[in-house]
Amino acid sequence: MAEGIRLSLFEVRPFLGDIFVGFKNYATILQDEKFLTASWHTLVLAGGQTLGAMLIGFFLALLLEGHAKSLWFVRSAVFLPVVAATAVIGEIWRLFFYPAPEGFLNEVISWIGLGPWEYIHSTDTSLVSVMFVGIWKHAPYDMVLILAGLAGIDRQQYEAAAIDGASTPQRIWNVTLPALRPVITILLTLAAIRGLRVFTEVYVLTGGGPAGSTDVWMTRVYTTAFEQSEAGLASAGSVLLFLVTLVLTVSVQWYRRRKEAR
Repeated sequence: MAEGIRLSLFEVRPFLGDIFVGFKNYATILQDEKFLTASWHTLVLAGGQTLGAMLIGFFLALLLEGHAKSLWFVRSAVFLPVVAATAVIGEIWRLFFYPAPEGFLNEVISWIGLGPWEYIHSTDTSLVSVMFVGIWKHAPYDMVLILAGLAGIDRQQYEAAAIDGASTPQRIWNVTLPALRPVITILLTLAAIRGLRVFTEVYVLTGGGPAGSTDVWMTRVYTTAFEQSEAGLASAGSVLLFLVTLVLTVSVQWYRRRKEAR
């Protein structure tokens, strides 16, 4: 980390000697159109994956909550995307997204009269397709944390709400969600870090394409460092990402503690 910070202040020239440029690399990145576009894609992808994974994870947690012996198998099956290698997942979904009519997903949606779609091969749908894969992978992780939160809720609260005539949606809104506030805060923090650092699935699925439509901050840093050989600029981009992640994490934790103190 210290070496990365040091390199961000230099124009890196292997075998020729580095030249100190101060904060010039940071200024260059903040004015670079490709980095600005990548930052927007990162925010959209992080926001969509966070919201989608939390909603689906919450639904799965409600569906699979309980003490039945058969549930352990279903939970394990649902959790498999989390433990699978991201590169493998990306390669499998790249095959699923094959844009021809005989592609797997296009074959499926043709049963209801839709498609064929181009998915990751079109600038209009590539970012949404990558987002879908991220939601599919991360929702089971959110489900496990939400299940842990649900286990700590006093069941008498549900019984009292039912006696008062509360419907199931009302019990979820007034009992479940307030009790899950600490878990939701943790999920938001982890999802923010995960979303800002997204790389592998984008790199395997699209490589940042087509036409830069899925280029995110980390793929832009990778391209700058290893394809354009601009290690100083890439290091500055990495330091900026670290600072943004740090500020976001501290802000979420500060907000959580402030709410708990009230």
